Amino acid sequence: MLMRTDPFREFDRLTQRVFNEARPAVMPMDAYREGEEFVIHFDMPGVAADSIDLQVERDVLTVKAERPAPERTEGRETVVSERPTGTFSRQLFLGETLDTERIRADYDGGVLTVVIPVAEQAKPRKIAVGEGGTRAQIRA
Repeated sequence: MLMRTDPFREFDRLTQRVFNEARPAVMPMDAYREGEEFVIHFDMPGVAADSIDLQVERDVLTVKAERPAPERTEGRETVVSERPTGTFSRQLFLGETLDTERIRADYDGGVLTVVIPVAEQAKPRKIAVGEGGTRAQIRA
């Protein structure tokens, strides 16, 4: 099972209000189960694929990416600057029912897609029921 947590999100929102920052606290994401896989989409427009770092340690998926600030050139006057820059990160706690050894990831059109298969031991199993004095057997 996929679980989402971000204990500092409210603190970050409060800090943004106090300092009047337009920077988001986390990268937006969508997650869903499709058949025997969990699929997660992270919105990261303007991020170079080689700046994305994806790691799994002790059932925690960590996604980090960097969007550099535009170069300051002489004669350029910034009118509006709403696109956040810098390093972004997000952590997801993965349940033990997911196969973290077979995670796949693809980055296309500013969206990082991470696919995590359900572990074999978490998939439903059929149980054969015997007649008379025989015992039930589990077929994996």
